[in-house]
Amino acid sequence: MSGPAISVQGVSKEFMLGQAGGYGTFKGLIGLEKPPVRTGAGRFRALDNVSFEAKFGEVTGVIGRNGAGKSTLLKILSRILRPTSGRVEMRGRVGSLLEVGAGFHSELTGRENIFLNGAILGMTQAGIARCFDEIVAFAGVERHLDEPVKHYSSGMYMRLAFSVAAHVDPEILLIDEVLAVGDADFQKRTEERLERAGRGGQTVLLVSHNLQTVLRLCQRVVCLEQGRVVAVGSAAEVATRYLDMGSAKQGQRRYDETELAPGDSIVRLGGVRVCGRDGATYTSVDIGEGCGIEIEYEVLREAPGLLPSLVLHNERGAFLWATDAGNEWHGRARPAGRYREVAWIPPHLLGSGLMRVTVAMESLQPSRVHFREPDAVAFHAVETRDGARGRYTGFIEGGARPKLDWTVTRE
Repeated sequence: MSGPAISVQGVSKEFMLGQAGGYGTFKGLIGLEKPPVRTGAGRFRALDNVSFEAKFGEVTGVIGRNGAGKSTLLKILSRILRPTSGRVEMRGRVGSLLEVGAGFHSELTGRENIFLNGAILGMTQAGIARCFDEIVAFAGVERHLDEPVKHYSSGMYMRLAFSVAAHVDPEILLIDEVLAVGDADFQKRTEERLERAGRGGQTVLLVSHNLQTVLRLCQRVVCLEQGRVVAVGSAAEVATRYLDMGSAKQGQRRYDETELAPGDSIVRLGGVRVCGRDGATYTSVDIGEGCGIEIEYEVLREAPGLLPSLVLHNERGAFLWATDAGNEWHGRARPAGRYREVAWIPPHLLGSGLMRVTVAMESLQPSRVHFREPDAVAFHAVETRDGARGRYTGFIEGGARPKLDWTVTRE
């Protein structure tokens, strides 16, 4: 088909602040009394001039921090809410899963709820019967099919609810955070199901906080911030923009007010920065040259076995590696005073992209975490010369890319 499957043009949504009055008495309900006056003043704009399109057969992700307007957007697309202004066009039958398990009745059996929930989601009885065995197998509840769902574990309940929704098979599928349910095996099967939906021509709009899931499943991503679209594009590009918006400071972060700095009565964090051998602070480093992560901290009173550590994540949120200060101070008491320690990342170890650094301080005996500061700093790893990629210029997957010595023998 030509044209987009979903077209959102200038959509805004406002909510009144304050307490809604409602009807407190029967007289108020039938009009003999006025309803209580709405208290409070002002309006809250949950969405502000949002515009984007999603193509047929495309899996589009929607990301953003809490309160960005993601769920409000899906409720408007699902026709649960009306936009205050703007226009939405949906070309095709729409199925939505905004709350896993909505439409289930706790007193009914799993078998009965499949037919009930399927009907609520728009399936005919004949359509449900055709895919009944697939729904049950996908959810993995064969042995408990004729038990009331009130006796199901939370995982079983959610697996069955998603399985029904996943088999509705509409042209457009709207999904809000359902991949957070179930175990690892079920999540894998869920992702495979959504991948098949896109390849089969379905249009999927997926809201998720899991960047790895979005990057695996979505061709394009929309990023919302405070109700506005701040980025639309390829998954990798928008994910990087989203992480740039986060709490990580580029290159350096200081904690100059000791009483407010991360830590406790023993040790406080003073600062973290990305540095070079020349002592300068960098927001971007060349993979071929390496860099250092400097931690500055103050020991307020002598403590045995203080152990600084670093954790590195890449732009996709994937854990890369962790390291601790395995030097002459390992396990030794540190007298009171200010300290600087630098962990040197060797050349040709990192992959390219945005790197986020978490710093922590622990004691070994007894075991105690004094502070852990997620995303303390961030920096961009770039590759400009003599890298492991050779002459290849395209995108290379992975957060680590060591340059290894190869030997070649011809026989």
